[in-house]
Amino acid sequence: MSEAARRFLVGLALFLVAGAFVGWLYDHPAWGLLVAALAALAWQVRQLLSFERALRTGDFDQFRMGEGLWELLYSRFHFEQQRALRRKRQFQGLLREVRKSTNAMPDGAVILDENNEIITANRAAKQLAGLKRKKDRGQRVDNILRDPGLVRLLHSDDAEMTLEIPSPVTDGNWLSCRVVPYGADQKLLLLRDVTDRIALNKMRRDFVANASHELRSPLTVISGYLDGLAEDEQVPPGWEKPIGQMQAQAVRMRQILGELLELSRLESAGPTGDTEAVNVSALLESARQAFEGHADVARIKVQAESASLLQGRGSEIETVIANLLSNAVRHTPTDGAITLTWRADNEGADLIVADTGEGIDPEYLPRLTERFFRADKGRSRTDGGVGLGLAIVKHVLLRHDAELFVSSEKGAGSEFRCHFPAARLVPAEPMPLS
Repeated sequence: MSEAARRFLVGLALFLVAGAFVGWLYDHPAWGLLVAALAALAWQVRQLLSFERALRTGDFDQFRMGEGLWELLYSRFHFEQQRALRRKRQFQGLLREVRKSTNAMPDGAVILDENNEIITANRAAKQLAGLKRKKDRGQRVDNILRDPGLVRLLHSDDAEMTLEIPSPVTDGNWLSCRVVPYGADQKLLLLRDVTDRIALNKMRRDFVANASHELRSPLTVISGYLDGLAEDEQVPPGWEKPIGQMQAQAVRMRQILGELLELSRLESAGPTGDTEAVNVSALLESARQAFEGHADVARIKVQAESASLLQGRGSEIETVIANLLSNAVRHTPTDGAITLTWRADNEGADLIVADTGEGIDPEYLPRLTERFFRADKGRSRTDGGVGLGLAIVKHVLLRHDAELFVSSEKGAGSEFRCHFPAARLVPAEPMPLS
């Protein structure tokens, strides 16, 4: 108990005793005590009303002096009130500075609550996506930026996941969206204008496609002359080796051009349109039989753990299997093993190509699907692929709403897993009863 509270209680007790004593002098001590208690209560009510008036008007000057309990209470309350006002002004200044800094950002920033409702947005968000900080406050952001991918992004817990959507403000512009955790039960939606990058990528794809298409005709002519020279008996013997090497390089160039054209087609195409129920197990068995009997190929085994079919394009799924299997064959010794697996459950389906080959360094795993990237820099170009197979695989899987997961350990083999969503599965039709 504080000294002021102790003095207050002692004074109140002495006042009541004095009232009782005065009443005793008049032979009515109870009446004296009652009058003293009523007087003390009236004084407390008066102080309470004064406190209410001070709270209402903000004028605490009459209570700044004195050492009584009420004066100390008023003084402490006034001190805390002033400190709260100072902190409020500091926070308001800090908020203004933060708002100025966010408005100076070239990227849009939108703070969302746990229901994806807009709390606030910076100036760039208005310029890029048409979001208005005051008008759109409390609105669901996916009701303003209508895109199916944005809904998946908002409900994803992956802070590294990005999405590119058309700009709702300017036709032809594109926005890159990303959602990161922000505060308690809040999210921060980041918007960036990637129109230049999209246009540059399209220009690159168009150039590669056009250049590849134009190179096919002269390459066909060159290959024809080389084939004629190889079959001509009058060619000097010393020319046989260079002609053979030129033929091999012409075949390699045709392969590169064919894969470049296929990759350009996949990059420019959207999701699969016309689809069919693909028997993935049959495609795996067909791929195994294509390598069967080769002396320099490791043992290949097919594990069909599910009879479910896949809704997609059979030719593209066959391309995925061929590229993954050819990579496994190329990097697995003849005494190793390659396993092709097809399995499905309620979570989706997996097409897996696993081998016991040389494996891949962990530092190269994130770059495997880049075009022309080859993890083994020491391997000659005649022994390895052209570095486009996995890029084609990635884009085929994107067209089928699927993802590629790679796990590998140097010297212990690799596993390439293609995961398809459950919506792509088609139950196999039961065999008719005989």
